[in-house]
Amino acid sequence: MRGLRRWWDGTAGGLPATFWYLWAGLLVNRAGAFAVLFLSLYLTEARGASEALAGAVVGAYGAGGAVGVLLAGVLADRWGRRSTLVAAHLAAAGLMVGLAFSQHLALIAALAALVGVAHSMPSPAFVAAIVDVVPEHRRSRAFNLQFWAFNLGMAVASLLAGLLAEASFLALFLVDAAATLAAAALIAWKVPETLPRRRSERAGNHLDPTHAGRSRRPGLHTALTDRTFLVFVGLTFVLAVLTMQTSTIMPLAMRADGLSPSAYGMVVALGGALIVVGQLFVPGLIDGRRAHRVLALSTGLLAVGFGALALADHLWGYLSAAVVWTVGSMLAAPPNAQINADLAPPELRARYQSVFYLTFPAASFVAPTLGGVSLQYLGERHWLVVAALGLLAAGCHLLAGPSRERRVAARRVGEPARTSQPVA
Repeated sequence: MRGLRRWWDGTAGGLPATFWYLWAGLLVNRAGAFAVLFLSLYLTEARGASEALAGAVVGAYGAGGAVGVLLAGVLADRWGRRSTLVAAHLAAAGLMVGLAFSQHLALIAALAALVGVAHSMPSPAFVAAIVDVVPEHRRSRAFNLQFWAFNLGMAVASLLAGLLAEASFLALFLVDAAATLAAAALIAWKVPETLPRRRSERAGNHLDPTHAGRSRRPGLHTALTDRTFLVFVGLTFVLAVLTMQTSTIMPLAMRADGLSPSAYGMVVALGGALIVVGQLFVPGLIDGRRAHRVLALSTGLLAVGFGALALADHLWGYLSAAVVWTVGSMLAAPPNAQINADLAPPELRARYQSVFYLTFPAASFVAPTLGGVSLQYLGERHWLVVAALGLLAAGCHLLAGPSRERRVAARRVGEPARTSQPVA
């Protein structure tokens, strides 16, 4: 029992009560966000759309997501984290109801784009609120739990989506809306506003040392011109491109090897199961280790895992490779979020988060677009290109890490002491 207690304390202990309400809201949000998973199928089966038109509508959802993360970054820093979260969830619930009863494809496409905006808005606000309330020395475990909740919620969403889609597409959308509304109610009821307003009002007096002396008022442009941060965002983009291989290019490669869709499902399910079971043990493996070295190792594992697919012709080869790249993803999640939080000036946390989160819609476009061409012309050598890209990114993490650490250390010298939060 003592060993179990020590493990729990090291994994989830000492976190503020507000964090756990945010965590629960994120879990409900992800577990209920399943209608979009079947949007293309709904359009083709229930609304008679062509495959091309269905793809365009899903693309509109993705484009809305890119707009939503930037909008959320500005709103969460100016208006507040809680207000942005509640508004985004309420908007998403209302739009989902509208989507459920809409019949005209043009209206459905417009609503899908707006749903993309609303669905992407909570991410920057969630993370900014977590950084606001969690002491710095416990943020790594908080981000680890956030990643775990996200994947657990997605696993639940995938299961529920399949069951509801077989029963009724209308039920699929309405239950999604109800879950989103439940998340909004939880956040409105239990999560206080965490935006450090006094600090944000004195933004000009507490700028990051790398931006001192600039006359422009800090804003989104600050993140977009922060070279150290943009290097990190670029490396995160590479990480996202590698991760996207599982849902974009790998299914095509498995089909070329004569494997069935059920085999692809087994590979994806294995990765999800490993994260749900193993993510809670990650803090014990990485605590006390320098973040850039952990990221270099994790990116290297992703490179090795996907590179191994150049030799995989059977299901066991894909399953073995999936174990390697999933471990890499698990190790990368906490330090990736930690570095992002450390590099952001306190008064611009959500804006920095929004620029960071742009990497994912960008990767979801680049990975299938370039990856499909690469697979067509290079065949199995595509995976060697992916591996080389990952190993290059791992090396860049080792080179860029020390300068990031000096930047963070310089900021900490001038930061005021944070207010303590109640601990659950």
